[in-house]
Amino acid sequence: MTHELWFTDNGRDMLGDDVPNDELNVAYKAGLHFGFPFCHQGDVPDPEFGAQRACSSTEPPVQKLGAHVAAIGFTFYTGNMFPARYKNAAIIAEHGSWNRSTLSGYRVMAAFTDGRRVTAYEPFLDGFLPASGSALGGRGGMGVTSGRPADALQMPDGSILISDDTGNRLIRVSYTARGK
Repeated sequence: MTHELWFTDNGRDMLGDDVPNDELNVAYKAGLHFGFPFCHQGDVPDPEFGAQRACSSTEPPVQKLGAHVAAIGFTFYTGNMFPARYKNAAIIAEHGSWNRSTLSGYRVMAAFTDGRRVTAYEPFLDGFLPASGSALGGRGGMGVTSGRPADALQMPDGSILISDDTGNRLIRVSYTARGK
């Protein structure tokens, strides 16, 4: 961990299904500007406000998370239950899209970090979407998915709790090495 402020932010709506990405950012010094409302995902000028500030004058995200995934909660993994590669990974809950023609998000991702760089971004827990990924009438995942991850919390034993506000449950994710 860098002992700096890391945060996610959701990209704005109404620019299409695939733009802009939600972001994982790090504020490593005072005075940084992360774009809103002028620039999104570090390289997409806002159609209304973009002429007021160039994207080149804003801090780009350390990781683009995908459009409309609604990354609303995360924690850094500092435990010892999971393999060593998870140490200092950001475990990110993606609540899921609400206005995209094909659903996105509805999973928990791991952003593997080295200092303030993300070296890999991959699924940690998913399976909350139906196989088709269809929004079924444009209602986002409301009533269609089996869950909407909202946050992640590391427990003292090193397991991870995922809150699911559609399933009204907590999901405990643990790891046991094969052969044990």
